[in-house]
Amino acid sequence: MQYLLDLHTHTLASGHAYNTIAEMAKAAAEKGLQLLGITEHSVKMPGTCHAFYFSNLKAVERRQYGVQLLMGAELNVIDYNGTIDLKPYLLEGLDFCVASFHIPCITPGTIEENTHAACCVMENPYVMILGHPDDARYPFDYQQLVRKAKETGTILELNNHSLSPDSFRPNARENDRIMLELCKKYGVEVVVDSDAHTAAQVGNHQYAEEVLRETAFPEELLLNDKPEKILEKINQKRGRL
Repeated sequence: MQYLLDLHTHTLASGHAYNTIAEMAKAAAEKGLQLLGITEHSVKMPGTCHAFYFSNLKAVERRQYGVQLLMGAELNVIDYNGTIDLKPYLLEGLDFCVASFHIPCITPGTIEENTHAACCVMENPYVMILGHPDDARYPFDYQQLVRKAKETGTILELNNHSLSPDSFRPNARENDRIMLELCKKYGVEVVVDSDAHTAAQVGNHQYAEEVLRETAFPEELLLNDKPEKILEKINQKRGRL
């Protein structure tokens, strides 16, 4: 499959990433990508940008080096009711959002608590992607997760960084296998993202590809060669507002 998009990446603004927007866009162009999501960590993540950053994203050119940019955020889930850490007036100005569980922002709960939080956040029309739902520190009921993704039109992420040898997320490969098998069963679409924190990582999906092969995951449920469909899905979910 030809990878045409990468929707979860970070720049200097996130505080622990190392390249600019222009450098990330240039790297995306060199990899042959058509669509790049810039998703800085939202305000509850230590060291990240202020809310003002997200309020001014209209100033960013949405096409650089021939690549279309989607300027969004990686929102933090901050409680077991699926509350996220940006106000609605800021969410309205973003192109799309990923929502994820991070240790500095929410203490891991029981499988019931984590699953309830994830299902609630997927109800949010601003949340397009559930980020790295493979972290064993946050156990989920994957059947509930996958069925909720289908119900709400949320995309589940296969996160390449989770699967890399230097990842700090335990048991990601095993959890991704479970999730992908259920996605096949229920016909739920998945996107592979790099979670790049440097320009060199943009479009790097090599570890995710190994798991896709192991599970014989069907290409028709992968969205990485379907940029138009991604944009359509974002509009459809926003239509729930």
